[in-house]
Amino acid sequence: MDVTTATFEREVLEASHAAPVVVDFWAPWCGPCRALTPVLEKLELDYGGRFKLAKINSDENPDLAAAFAVRSIPSVIGFANGRPAAQFIGALPESQVRAFIDKLLPSPSELERARAAALREAGDPAGAGAALRKALELDRANDPARLDLAALLIDAGQSEEAERLLAEVRPDAHLDARLEALRAAASFARPGAAESELKARLEADQADHDSRLALAQRYAGDKRYREALDELLEIVRRDKTWRDGEARRQILNILNLAADQSLASEYRRKLASAIY
Repeated sequence: MDVTTATFEREVLEASHAAPVVVDFWAPWCGPCRALTPVLEKLELDYGGRFKLAKINSDENPDLAAAFAVRSIPSVIGFANGRPAAQFIGALPESQVRAFIDKLLPSPSELERARAAALREAGDPAGAGAALRKALELDRANDPARLDLAALLIDAGQSEEAERLLAEVRPDAHLDARLEALRAAASFARPGAAESELKARLEADQADHDSRLALAQRYAGDKRYREALDELLEIVRRDKTWRDGEARRQILNILNLAADQSLASEYRRKLASAIY
């Protein structure tokens, strides 16, 4: 498939969430490109849809070539989950290109994780949990599967096991925001004072930020995110620096948990207004 700047996001970045996309940067005048492209096309057929081939004419799409620092062609970049995962330059023999593609394909553990996502979407959390445990048996380093399982456990009220899993997740810039949000979700699920008791404390003292925070956490644990966010914003309005910005951190955690773009946009604006 020929891809241009206009179609790159859809045909490469979005498509790579479903299956790896191998992008071939080439040009009509390039002799090695004429040798490599047929090899890639043959392998796309051999692999029967397990990866997608996208061909980009670097002369006609110089902005894409520049964006991915393509200085020599043929240059091949493998994309997975919306970002570059591997790359090679030059007309490699078929055996080496095949090895490159094999490394891009989902591992058995990643396939189990994908199966778990489908089961959860179909309303089978027990099946999803079993698939995620299988994914971790196959690859103990599969931290995205570990996060998925922790999220399932939190929803099932098993926050202690979820916290144990979260403690095993290694630092990763791509996972850190979700990790912090799930840690917060696990803490929201812990038993605490009753909602009526917390409200009574606030009626007696509107400046009782500890009780307001606890009420927000109770709301968040019940997925009453808007109510939780309103309480946290009230803390920010009253004391921007309370506990070194604890209320602001919890707002960001809840927005990550809620995964609702309109809610996030609304409350990021409200947070900015409260701070500035």
